Amino acid sequence: MTIVMYIKDKAVHLLIHLIMVLLVILIMLAFQLNQAFILFIITMIVFFISICFLYDYFRQVSFYRFYQKQLEQLDQKYFICELIKEPGFLDGKILYQSLYTINKSMLEKMNERDVQVNDFKDYVEMWIHEVKIPLAHLTLTVHNHKSDVSPQILEQVRKLENQVDQILYYVRCENSQKDYLIKSSSLSKVVKNVIMKNKDYFIHHKLKLSLHDLNKMVLTDSKWLEFIINQILNNSFQYSTHRMESRIDISAVEDNNQVILTIMDNGIGICPSDLPRVFEKSFTGYNGRIQKKSTGMGLYICQRLCQRLGHQIHIESVQNEYTKVMIIFHKDHYYDVVK
Repeated sequence: MTIVMYIKDKAVHLLIHLIMVLLVILIMLAFQLNQAFILFIITMIVFFISICFLYDYFRQVSFYRFYQKQLEQLDQKYFICELIKEPGFLDGKILYQSLYTINKSMLEKMNERDVQVNDFKDYVEMWIHEVKIPLAHLTLTVHNHKSDVSPQILEQVRKLENQVDQILYYVRCENSQKDYLIKSSSLSKVVKNVIMKNKDYFIHHKLKLSLHDLNKMVLTDSKWLEFIINQILNNSFQYSTHRMESRIDISAVEDNNQVILTIMDNGIGICPSDLPRVFEKSFTGYNGRIQKKSTGMGLYICQRLCQRLGHQIHIESVQNEYTKVMIIFHKDHYYDVVK
């Protein structure tokens, strides 16, 4: 609020006071009072009127400037009522009470929505755990009753399990701090668990697999890391060229500050224009439009989970040659002490 804005807002009041002063002057002139006396009276009236307006201006401007400053600094604007005090002037009191009422109503709605979202999240997680039972039973049944269509059935079951996992981890990623536990985990064990989960695909498609130097310990949540690696492998499967030389190489290197896990395939690669956007939500890119199978969610969820776990994920690719995904695990001496 500036003095000009205040004067414009109080223009009617100032006009009324001006008319009053003019009337007082006319009355005193009509009674033929001494001009010096008239000047003294008018000066006193104007002085006290000015004092009233200045007092009102400064108490308002101090409140509104503090209010605007706090509002600009807040990321979550609805906390403004916690940072300001109720002012002493009527307009400010009305504003403060209105903000308080609006904030209270909004928080109640947010709490109600959070309860609904958490209920839905719990239902989804329960449903996913329940649906995994018949999927596991179906996989076991197919293995026990081999036929010509068994590989095709197992392939579709694997894809279905992958989609179910995506739903589960997408639901959890916003509140993943409640679900993961960072501790020292064997990188070799995590990778081998994922490979065992996809062993039917490797066997059926005769996909060559090479593992190097995975005997490393990293600070992570093994359950979340298995999902991330599984998503990366499924991307490699999805965009595999299916040629005789198709292969996936998984390796790890370690230095003083970090461990880098590299998953590399010789599939169709990623278009250079798509590479900067592969972690965007629902982005499928050129390959996704060709295959018409991609949801664009896998890498997005992987990046979100890596951020939560304190890891970094990067992708390098040359179209029609290779795709290389690197997960960087940073070492933290704090966890080394408490693990």
